[in-house]
Amino acid sequence: MAETWDPKTRDTVKKIPFLTEKAGPRDKQKWQDRLKQELHALITYIKMNKESDTDWFSIQPNADGTHWTGKCWYVHDLIKYEFDFQFDIPATYPDTAPEIELPELEGKTAKMYRGGKICLTIHFKPLWSKNSPHFGVAHALCLGLAPWLAAEVPFMVESGVIKAKV
Repeated sequence: MAETWDPKTRDTVKKIPFLTEKAGPRDKQKWQDRLKQELHALITYIKMNKESDTDWFSIQPNADGTHWTGKCWYVHDLIKYEFDFQFDIPATYPDTAPEIELPELEGKTAKMYRGGKICLTIHFKPLWSKNSPHFGVAHALCLGLAPWLAAEVPFMVESGVIKAKV
């Protein structure tokens, strides 16, 4: 799969730290250790994006790191389209990838499930399984949400399904 990535994506993924702690929310102390690694990887990814002027999201976990919320944006034809997103960390994490939701886009594209969950089944979930437990939230955003936005936002704009917010 990595062979099919464009060079920029490959370089970005190489710079996001892999996680070593195999723990989910049910693992108490180990989950706290994993959460520290998650935050470190996210900070690294956010810094990389800001330094390369490709900042495209903000994110924040709840107190125990099991529910994450944020905003993501995509610029198409010089117009910024911004969306709220959220996800819960599954009980079987990191074996199971989080399901990222963009509730305001529910029903606006075929590449989405009930509740506004974006479709990551064919491309991302096999990649996640192969790289578990080393992938984390930053990887889900980089290799899941970012390409989904890049594929779906232009399609939804061009088909008139979404409009720029004024």
